Amino acid sequence: MIVSFPAYLDSCCLVPINLTDVLLRLAEAHTYRPLWSDQVLDEVERNLVQASSTMTADKARRRVDMMRMQFRDARVTDYESLIPSMTNDPKDRHVLAAAVRGGAALIVTANIKDFPAEAVEPYDIEVTSPDEFLLDQLDLYPEPTLQCLRDLVAARKRPPETLHSFLAQLAKTVPGFCRAAHRHATP
Repeated sequence: MIVSFPAYLDSCCLVPINLTDVLLRLAEAHTYRPLWSDQVLDEVERNLVQASSTMTADKARRRVDMMRMQFRDARVTDYESLIPSMTNDPKDRHVLAAAVRGGAALIVTANIKDFPAEAVEPYDIEVTSPDEFLLDQLDLYPEPTLQCLRDLVAARKRPPETLHSFLAQLAKTVPGFCRAAHRHATP
C-alpha cells in the first residue's frame, strides 16, 4: 500500500496541461496528496488564458473547477495570517504560508529561487522542481507512475498519442523525468 505524503503544488506546475495531467493522475494513484490554495488556483485560471491562444476564460474556469471537485481535500485555507511572517520572495509568501498551514512535506515549484533554504527550514519543508518531484515519484513508485503515464496516453484519442510522443512533448517541461520514464518503459 502506498502512503501518501502532502505536496503543495505552486501555480507554475498546474498551468502546463501535460504536466498537470501527470501530477493529478499520480495524486489519484495516491503516490502523494496534492495541496493548493484558492489563490494558487486563481493564478492558474488567469495564467491558463494568458499562456494559450486557444484557452478561453470559460475553459480555464472549468478546468480549475474540475480540479477543485476531484481533489476536495487539496484546498488549504486560513493561512493568510501567516503570510507576513514568511521571509521568502514576497510574491510567493502566500505559497509558503499555505504549505505551512496545510502541513506540506514539500513545495513543488519551478521558482525554487523564490524559496531560499533559510525561509523554509524553520517549517521542515523541502522545495523541489517538478522534474525532481516526478523523478522521485518514478524512483519510489515505478509501476504506479508508469501506469499513470500509460493510462494518460490511452485516454488521449484526438489525436491519439503514444507514450513516446507524449514523453517528447512533456520533455519540454520535465526533461529528466521523461528520459528516465522512457528508459523504464522500454523493455
